Amino acid sequence: MTQYAIYFNQQWVGDHTEEWFRERGPLARAAVEEIKAAGAYVFAGGLVEEIDEAFSADATSGEVLITDGPYAETKEFLGGLTIVDVPDRAAAEHWAAKIAVACGWPQEVRVIT
Repeated sequence: MTQYAIYFNQQWVGDHTEEWFRERGPLARAAVEEIKAAGAYVFAGGLVEEIDEAFSADATSGEVLITDGPYAETKEFLGGLTIVDVPDRAAAEHWAAKIAVACGWPQEVRVIT
């Protein structure tokens, strides 16, 4: 079995009404429940959208430095992820497609090594 990360950047979500988002919640929860029922679930969760609530840990100087905010200045940041444990890429594609449809925005998929 191989673990895959299925994730999206917050900026891929787009502008939608509050009602649109409320409609997506049950669809996303149903997709995660389907992953659980299939025995492929490892983890799923969204991240706090307020990037200023992030903090970083950097040990490259030989000393650990904890700072407020993201480590890198970037226009895009991670919005949420799902980790699945599946036998092959086709299964990862299947779950990524389910999540993309449920959420209504693109998902990127990468193998976890």
